[in-house]
Amino acid sequence: MYTSRKKIHKDKDAEPTEFEETVAQALFDLENTNPELKSDLKDLYINAAAQIDVSGNRKAVVIHVPYRLRKGFRKIHLRLVRELEKKFSGKDVVMIATRRILRPPKKGSAVQRPRSRTLTAVHDAMLEDVVYPAEIVGKRIRYRLDGSKIIKIFLDPKARNDTEYKLETFAGVYRKLSGKDVVFEYPVTEA
Repeated sequence: MYTSRKKIHKDKDAEPTEFEETVAQALFDLENTNPELKSDLKDLYINAAAQIDVSGNRKAVVIHVPYRLRKGFRKIHLRLVRELEKKFSGKDVVMIATRRILRPPKKGSAVQRPRSRTLTAVHDAMLEDVVYPAEIVGKRIRYRLDGSKIIKIFLDPKARNDTEYKLETFAGVYRKLSGKDVVFEYPVTEA
């Protein structure tokens, strides 16, 4: 029996939520109805999905994909996101690879944790996932007098027409996932 349940694999065999079921069903429908995505979507599945309120009345759909399938999803990212945004009308779709953060090793233990499992590395990689297909070309951290900090992210101007309308969504999703305030901009090029 091949159903939409094949499109979602949760950790520890947990039951998917109703919203995750609808996202899995949407992926399943796309695979069956869209001939150009069929071969690419055949072996791909998701880990989780969530709906996030971004600002005002806008919502974003955050889809967590397994880290190992990240390359497969990136290959068809633009087409897949476009189709999913049609299905979830009025909602922006963001895909993120599922990564694990490990706690710092205890004093005196010989175990080293990999750099890719640190909080900083995971948050940086998550930021790159959120803004994909645009690339991050610069990053500035501004510390205010009251101790708060704002991170300015400069995106590649080449991807401006694909991502400009989503900048608010990117900031809202990243704030929800990591708790950090970010501002997205495009660098001003001198002619």
